[in-house]
Amino acid sequence: MSSSNQRTFDLPIGAFSTQPDRAPPPPGAAPRGTLLAEAPASFGHRARRSVLATPHLLHEFRATNRISEAQMLDILAARLGTERVSLSLLPADPAADPGLDPAFCLRHQLVPWRRDSRGLVVATSSPETATGLGALMPAHIGPCRPVLALRDEVQGSVAARHRAALTARMSARPKAAHSCRGWQAANYRRGTLFGIVALLAVMALLLFPRTVFAALAGWAAFTLIVASTLKLAAATAHLLHRQPPAPLAPQPELSELPTFSILVPLYRERHIAERLVRRLERLEYPRGRLDIVLVLEESDTTTARAVASASLPPWMRVLTVPDGAPRTKPRAMNYALDFCNGDILGIYDAEDAPAPDQLFRIARRFASAPDDLACLQGVLDYYNPRQNWLARCFTVEYATWFRLVLPGMARLGFAVPLGGTTLFVRRQVLEAVGAWDAHNVTEDADLGFRLARHGYRTEVIGTTTGEEANCHAIPWIRQRSRWLKGYLVTYAVHMGRPARLLRDLGPWRFLGFQAHFITALSQFILAPLLWTFWLIPLGLPHPLQGHVPAGLLSLCAGLFLLAECVNMALGAIATRGPRHRHLWPWVPTLHLYYPIGCAAAYKALYELLVCPFYWDKTAHGISPPQEPQAPPAPSVTVPEPGERAA
Repeated sequence: MSSSNQRTFDLPIGAFSTQPDRAPPPPGAAPRGTLLAEAPASFGHRARRSVLATPHLLHEFRATNRISEAQMLDILAARLGTERVSLSLLPADPAADPGLDPAFCLRHQLVPWRRDSRGLVVATSSPETATGLGALMPAHIGPCRPVLALRDEVQGSVAARHRAALTARMSARPKAAHSCRGWQAANYRRGTLFGIVALLAVMALLLFPRTVFAALAGWAAFTLIVASTLKLAAATAHLLHRQPPAPLAPQPELSELPTFSILVPLYRERHIAERLVRRLERLEYPRGRLDIVLVLEESDTTTARAVASASLPPWMRVLTVPDGAPRTKPRAMNYALDFCNGDILGIYDAEDAPAPDQLFRIARRFASAPDDLACLQGVLDYYNPRQNWLARCFTVEYATWFRLVLPGMARLGFAVPLGGTTLFVRRQVLEAVGAWDAHNVTEDADLGFRLARHGYRTEVIGTTTGEEANCHAIPWIRQRSRWLKGYLVTYAVHMGRPARLLRDLGPWRFLGFQAHFITALSQFILAPLLWTFWLIPLGLPHPLQGHVPAGLLSLCAGLFLLAECVNMALGAIATRGPRHRHLWPWVPTLHLYYPIGCAAAYKALYELLVCPFYWDKTAHGISPPQEPQAPPAPSVTVPEPGERAA
């Protein structure tokens, strides 16, 4: 596939570019609001018939500024023999609503507008809904006919009329058994239980200090062995999987491409808006098949002002989420999901810089994949690894995870804990599993295992998104504490009924679930006990010396050093590409990097008791402003079936 930033398609009415076109209409173009009879001469009779026969061309012309939305609706209204109305001047009559589900109204971009002697009049902004309204509406409603209105007016009307229902819906989409939302009511009881356990632990430590120390150190050593084995097995499975390059699939026709809805949740982003728009404009995908939604919180006036100052293309829009609790990213995405019209849902973060051909690669893989492949996870990388030591180590850690371990886990058949960005899910599947848990602060990992419990698979695909490394200690600890708290919550929720989890995942994936979560959490929480094994090779006395066999202590120390060597080896392999090779001298310093996670782990434990739903926001834009180059494909290839990533 071409690496150019310009793509064209041969269509019945000529070729067009998918790049944004913000220039004024060419000479002879019709002004906004004209009817079909007054459309530009360049449309012609044959072109007009082609456009009206294929609604996706109308979307494409609107998205590339060939026509405005109002002009598009005028053309369609003339063809259908109906009218275009203004819902701001003539609001929908609440008495005309036959009780339609607001999610249904938003999905089909319609709102009951009026009722007269001929039946229900439905305002819609969708050409597909307007032309197929009779078959779409429930039979008990009776005769229906469409009028056309702007999309923002239709969605705004539904959002205002059903605010309470939509607000309640976005906080409780998954089943209660697969959500932690009931924890608020049980917070006092849970705190009491944890308090009792903590008191008993302190008493045991005071009465039997060496026994408790030995037990915890033994558990830490055991989980270290399991974690190292899992990472080594996953990396080996990935590296040994090689297939010869296959020719690229033919470029699909425009009508065969899926529509992407990309959610970009924003909160307190003062400086990121203009850069975000420029980076998303580099995406090579037909604009009529692209719906990028900037999701803002109602109370966040800072981001609202920043976005208002940016010039958004027609295929990018703003959606404001009603204020409420908990104020989390998954809650905002649950609300935005109903306002999307895409076949595939994607997620980007505020600072993301995706590869230009990313959506084409995703679309091609989904088109050839079996139905059980529900999600594709892209590779995340950092575009500021040279900023300081913390950024370098963070980049090595991410490279190891996304280029070796995560694709290897998928290769081994384990369920994959998703990343929070550059993931793409079939919309139908996402809705079927209950979307996101609004109360889980690591909603991505939770969604990955919930998909697996419903029998779906996730693949890691070789397309890269650049991110800003969180390269200051306090913001890094805050971000990592949120991830670890979410891991604790996710593990507790899914293990609420372990027998059911075993049936859902099967023995192999259940084993992988346990290995991943238990080792990740234990290693951060009990890391200080593992550090004591440095005393033995340094010839210093160990606290357990004389209380456990000397050979066992030496064995634990050797295993600890071996695990450290495994981490360094995987870091070196993951950064062996030309773009990351400069990080090699810093790989050994990961010994000093991971201990920072202990502070994050203890912060996560504290918040789990007092504020389990608190979202400790990641700071963006703290690095010097820069425009990253288009991210290359992973240096350690994550191949698609039948081909090798470029």
